[in-house]
Amino acid sequence: MMFQQNIPLEFNAEVKQALEDGKAVVALESNVITHGLDYPDNVKTALAVEDAVRKSGAVPATIGIDNGTILVGMSREQIECFASASNVPKVSSRDLPMILASGKMGATTVASSLIAAELAGISFFCSAGIGGVHRGAQETMDISADLIQFTRSKVAVVCAGAKNILDIGLTLEYLETQCVPLVSYQSDDFPAFYCRSSGYKSPIRIDDEEIIAKAIEMNWALPGGKGFVITTPTKEGDAIDSQEIELVVQKAVKQAEEEKVKGNAITKHIMKAIEKATYGRSAIANMAVLINTAEVAGRLAVAHHRYKANQ
Repeated sequence: MMFQQNIPLEFNAEVKQALEDGKAVVALESNVITHGLDYPDNVKTALAVEDAVRKSGAVPATIGIDNGTILVGMSREQIECFASASNVPKVSSRDLPMILASGKMGATTVASSLIAAELAGISFFCSAGIGGVHRGAQETMDISADLIQFTRSKVAVVCAGAKNILDIGLTLEYLETQCVPLVSYQSDDFPAFYCRSSGYKSPIRIDDEEIIAKAIEMNWALPGGKGFVITTPTKEGDAIDSQEIELVVQKAVKQAEEEKVKGNAITKHIMKAIEKATYGRSAIANMAVLINTAEVAGRLAVAHHRYKANQ
């Protein structure tokens, strides 16, 4: 175990060796294991996501919290434990101090994983879908902590955009207001999780991996430069039509309002409604986008590592 600024970090052997050898490492959240998919699909997918990172030449580091320690990389046994445990809390950045102090198990979100990655010296993080501005935020002020954390953590984030249960337009506006660099890799559009397009254009498209690597380094060299977001769409064969999903989302949002579903429960409510309406296709698409994003993240992390080595 190591301590970084009095925060205990426990590295698994593979990640520890990779960091000591100066290899590319990609951090992964554990929230998708505990809250994204049902058991045992969550175990199968978590292992497939890690393998996708390895396939690209990088080393995966799934982040979790247990016994007052941040786990930087998990063994299969630890993944099984997180996947099969009940009532594991979803830990965002604001929750980290209390969960660490209590010694309880916790599943990291995008925001808390970014904190852990920076503490561990990991430059890349991968998530299929980032949080964003929720629909109706003009009334509720419901804005994901992920967006704030991008302005605080010096980590590059590779994702498939944001779920279209969110207000994508306001999410893009918020990222621009917070000065967070956003580029799309091999696509003109900002994707929406398992939908290849959210209907919104990305501010910039870059297909050259070396230019992306250089842009990340330039961002970190500039005053105030922290998070750098790179989006990549899921594969065409794995995608779901965005208009089909939009109709389901609108209906589910209305139902949530009628049933007074609020807070974190809204996302789960809508995702369950989508899964039911698509007869399980969304769950399969969910797994596919996780794996594809991880493979791209590994490739970009390796390209960034190669760029730095040549400087």
